[in-house]
Amino acid sequence: QVQLVESGGGLVQSGGSLKLSCEVSGFTLDRYTIGWFRQAPGKEREGVSCIMNSDGSTYYEDSVKGRFTVSRDNAKNVVFLQMNSLKPEDTGVYYCATRLTVATLRCPFTLLHTPNEHWGRGTQVTVSS
Repeated sequence: QVQLVESGGGLVQSGGSLKLSCEVSGFTLDRYTIGWFRQAPGKEREGVSCIMNSDGSTYYEDSVKGRFTVSRDNAKNVVFLQMNSLKPEDTGVYYCATRLTVATLRCPFTLLHTPNEHWGRGTQVTVSS
């Protein structure tokens, strides 16, 4: 059974840091691209960052460039999102997701809500001003 479980969220002051983890099971992590998404209250879910399986290429949405770093440890089946210099506008529920495709899934990717797409329950990040 494919599972993605996010952790590491919490309440932090503006300027602080958090490191999110996405532990995966039910598939071989090094064969698939993983994306990080967030959803702020009253807003659509948006892509924040992404890391490809093929060469480790990464993607960052403009508002987080230079502050967030995505990485993966394939041996431990976990993907990380290091978030520094957090701002109140970073507040939201953060999800990791993947789409299990034969072809390499390039970053960034859009959630299509197809049967081969999987994401976790999310972890809440709250940044106070």
